[in-house]
Amino acid sequence: MNLHEYQAKKILKKWGVPIPDFGIASSIEEVKEIISQLDLDEAVVKIQVHAGGRGKAGGVKFAKSKEEILDAAEKLIGMKMVNNQTGPEGIVAQKVLITRPVDIQKEYYIGAVIDRTTSQPILIASPEGGMEIEEIAEKSPEKILKIPFERDGRIRSYLLNRLVKFMGWENETAKEGRIIAEALAKSFIETDGDLLEINPLVETEEGRLWLVDAKLSIDDNALFRHPEIVSYYDPTQLSHSEAQAKEFDLSYIAMEGNIGCMVNGAGLAMATMDIIKLFGGSPANFLDVGGGASKDQISAGFRIILSDPKVKAILVNIFGGILNCETLAEGVLHAVKELKMHVPLVIRMEGTNVEKARKMIEDSNLDIITAIDLNDAAKKAVEEAGKK
Repeated sequence: MNLHEYQAKKILKKWGVPIPDFGIASSIEEVKEIISQLDLDEAVVKIQVHAGGRGKAGGVKFAKSKEEILDAAEKLIGMKMVNNQTGPEGIVAQKVLITRPVDIQKEYYIGAVIDRTTSQPILIASPEGGMEIEEIAEKSPEKILKIPFERDGRIRSYLLNRLVKFMGWENETAKEGRIIAEALAKSFIETDGDLLEINPLVETEEGRLWLVDAKLSIDDNALFRHPEIVSYYDPTQLSHSEAQAKEFDLSYIAMEGNIGCMVNGAGLAMATMDIIKLFGGSPANFLDVGGGASKDQISAGFRIILSDPKVKAILVNIFGGILNCETLAEGVLHAVKELKMHVPLVIRMEGTNVEKARKMIEDSNLDIITAIDLNDAAKKAVEEAGKK
């Protein structure tokens, strides 16, 4: 689950990370309150969206007076940001963050991820902040340091010394840098983070370090431990289809093709998309209904697929292990009748009670194309989509 910058900052502030005062507003009246509360004569105003590249897209403005703060906020609240991360539909900024500016002398990068090769959390640091870490890795790999830390968030002292030296911090800045690194590692573990990025972490002329931007993603599987973070969920940052899928606990990702896919199990879904490509087709989505999908979830899955105007055919590929094939057939028949399906539907099933499920579909006299195996299903789906 992705968080907004202001939400990440709220969490990190609890761990003692130095963050300039800020407020969050979704209306001009709230902007006026923030200006008064923080006594601001100048500010940085930033759109809050789940995407990077806000500055390049015009979503970050520096205002040098109260009037400029109001003017910037008025322009940014409701702004639609479109770039390679948002997709062509873009994302609308419902809120802006208004923060006290910092006199920046130097920018750094510091973040935390799980290293998949070692199954260990690591800090990634670079004295070159303000750039994408991938760009730094490509152009100057020697400017990236990886520091492992313990699964309880502790960082060994000698590794902190290595970090401080690598970043070029000295005296009080070095002490503050150590504290920040420890706080970031601890907060990453305690929140069950997937990704934490501070870019940039900045140094002022006085040698103080400040966190001026933050990105935090939380492991969805651990959200049951964090009810406060669950409340940060913002459906406005998802497409209508993705928000609907989340409501029904379905895993859905829109793609560019014209064959809608409904599958149970992520691995089987990936294989289904691969085989569609193998036979010359193009998948319109990834949709995993899960192992224990109900009739309502299956109906919801069909509604989501059919809401995509690019879809010319649908391929349902189900292995009935936990999910009984009879339940699937019941859900499919209900959806076809309820939604008045206007595109060809190809279905391939195997597993628990598959014969009973096939008979239910045959006896329905509905226009559903059955397939013997996955190859047959993919061929038929590609052929049907080609007719449209």
